[in-house]
Amino acid sequence: MNPSTAFGRVLVDELVRGGVTDAVLAPGSRSAPVALALAAAERAGRLRLHVRIDERTAAFLALGLAKASGLPVPVLTTSGTAAAHLHAAVLEADASGVPLLALTADRPPELRGTGANQTIDQPGLYGGAVRWSADVGVPEAGREAPQNRYWRSLAARALLTATGALSGDPGPVHLNLALREPLLPDDEPPGELSAPWAGRPEGRPWTEAAPAHESPAPSVGRPRRTLVVAGDGAAVTGRIAAETARAFGWPVLAEPSSGAWSGAVRGGVLLLGVPGWLAQHRPDHVVVLGRPTLARSVSALLADSDVLVETMAGAPRWPDTARSTALVGRGLGAARPIDPVSSEWLEVWQDAAARVGAAVDALLDETGSLSAPRLARDVVAALPRGALLVLGSSTPVRDVDRVAVPRGDVRVLANRGVAGIDGTISTAIGAAVAHGRRPAFALMGDLTFLHDLTGLLTGHGEPVPDLTVIVPDNDGGGIFAQLEPGEERHQQDYPRVFGTPHGRDLVAVARSLGWAASAVADPGELAGALGLGGPRVVVVRTDQRGDAALAQALRDAAARAL
Repeated sequence: MNPSTAFGRVLVDELVRGGVTDAVLAPGSRSAPVALALAAAERAGRLRLHVRIDERTAAFLALGLAKASGLPVPVLTTSGTAAAHLHAAVLEADASGVPLLALTADRPPELRGTGANQTIDQPGLYGGAVRWSADVGVPEAGREAPQNRYWRSLAARALLTATGALSGDPGPVHLNLALREPLLPDDEPPGELSAPWAGRPEGRPWTEAAPAHESPAPSVGRPRRTLVVAGDGAAVTGRIAAETARAFGWPVLAEPSSGAWSGAVRGGVLLLGVPGWLAQHRPDHVVVLGRPTLARSVSALLADSDVLVETMAGAPRWPDTARSTALVGRGLGAARPIDPVSSEWLEVWQDAAARVGAAVDALLDETGSLSAPRLARDVVAALPRGALLVLGSSTPVRDVDRVAVPRGDVRVLANRGVAGIDGTISTAIGAAVAHGRRPAFALMGDLTFLHDLTGLLTGHGEPVPDLTVIVPDNDGGGIFAQLEPGEERHQQDYPRVFGTPHGRDLVAVARSLGWAASAVADPGELAGALGLGGPRVVVVRTDQRGDAALAQALRDAAARAL
């Protein structure tokens, strides 16, 4: 085998040995040795290969696959601007702790800095957003055995670092792959690798991580009036905290994508937004899991100097936007022991949530139309057991957080690491593929949908999951109508600078890209539309100003109910 072909086959073999089951590529010339090795591995039944024409779409597809499966997923590009298009997904993977492998083909050193075609400075391209990066040495003839050890060790280290096997801090890794011509294989067909290109016996990885020791059980002593706040990405610590919360009678406020939504207090952010009620029922101890980013009322609580904030971190990095964390640890044993709380503490929160929930439901039902908040509530309620729901950043995830009834039989994901709207369709498709044959759904705003239209282009022969994308279409950036830019004093510039109406028929747009699509206007039609199966787009026309007014009305209704 020529050196580049040998490298591609060894690299892919070691990735599969290390647990890779899915890989994504965007076509290119310089990446051909690895691309062909991935295709051969798919033919041999060793992994699933996904191909996209757009590198940004490919990267977010890989992100969704990794986010839903928990397994490392490589995304392969050619050199130049193709590598730059992975950056947004790398940033999201960094902030979300997702094991994404960015494999960027590159020109060899002698062509760098010479003005050679499709060449940029790729080593270190993603800066501090990656857990580790390596500019891989160029494959050469005559050094087969030492190169085999080097390549396999490198791939194993990349996987162990991406999964956080030793650090407890999973995230993206970048391998920059400098390759010389010839880039296409000689005539020999791909087969099982033998000496000098062989891996460990019995298909084992070149390097494995030793089993981790179990964390000690949390102590029993707890402060009174403890509240658990779970943000995005709390799944690692959420199970332990949820069990502890149940044992000690602690209420849980959990964002939909936290992994701890089951059993959470419904509409907890509305409760925190009622000053009079909160003054009487303010917790004196808050345990934080994941990254809470959705609600200002939660941020205000965490910034309260009278509240002891303890952060339960599953990794060496922990969120602390209010700079208020007094205690941080991987377990819950650090809090100061105070008299245990009575059962009334949890009952107070449950009763308040029930009253607010009834007021919210009455207000949403009396409108008689599918506003964005009602759509969020009704979509969650209509999902079948075992479904996957991917939420777009911006308004949809906040609407679900405010008004939906939490469900433990539905898995909810969102790109809340950096909270961008880009790549959401691709993320949803990747997550849906990893979810298997069970139905998957995505709820995202119209601009989020338009931002990633290339995600709908799945290509010939590519797996298309049972995914239904629900789009509340308010003709622009409706979230700004609910924030300060939506105030009356900014109306002169609001439509052009913030509202950004697009004026497009999203049903026609979806159909033009090969997806079945329909519009739903009546609440009674929604469940039927969601039951048709995917791939499908369901568009619901809403109103920016109406939804903003309704958001305020929901806060007022919560205050009256309490």
